[in-house]
Amino acid sequence: MTEHTDPGQQQTKRVDLLLVAEMIAPGSRVLDVGCGDGTLLRILENRYGIDGRGIELSQRGVNECVAKGLAVVQGDADHDLDDYPDNGFDYVILSQTVQATRNPRVVLGHLLRIGRRAIVSFPNFGHWRMRWQLLFEGRMPVTEHLPMSWYDTPNIHFCTIRDFVSLVHDLEARIERTIALDSRGRRLPDNASLSRLNIFGEQAIFLLRRGGEAD
Repeated sequence: MTEHTDPGQQQTKRVDLLLVAEMIAPGSRVLDVGCGDGTLLRILENRYGIDGRGIELSQRGVNECVAKGLAVVQGDADHDLDDYPDNGFDYVILSQTVQATRNPRVVLGHLLRIGRRAIVSFPNFGHWRMRWQLLFEGRMPVTEHLPMSWYDTPNIHFCTIRDFVSLVHDLEARIERTIALDSRGRRLPDNASLSRLNIFGEQAIFLLRRGGEAD
């Protein structure tokens, strides 16, 4: 890759990262929780000029981020979000990580406290392929987005799109936007019903805001 290549233009299976990036206003302050190797932060900094920070659990991920010049520290969503002030960022992102947290409700509450908006993406356990494998094979599903066996996976709180919507309502937060992707990474219609999203959406992305806040 040359010095001037935009990483968002490279071939990637992480279509969800590009959709997350499109939800963020240029020049925003962004915290990416569980930022991995920093791919999303680089897209946001290069394309949208955001002021980005990251938290990553793995030392390898932190090292890769730092090598790219990204402001990333080691930490995890379950224990280290307490240290961040209210409204410290315009957006807080939790990408493909909520199912690996020990207390998703508390973590989501922190995201909504720290950021004026929160963006959460996750694999949908209600997708029809999951249901098919459970019904006809009687085993925990293994898919492209959940590739590990039940005894190896870091995921401890699988959820469906319906489950997540219910949690958001329990927290009295607002859903500003919902995107669901099918098994080929294609976006489902924006006007699709919640039931359809829950059956045919293999991944989901939610843009959230605290309830009662003025625009």
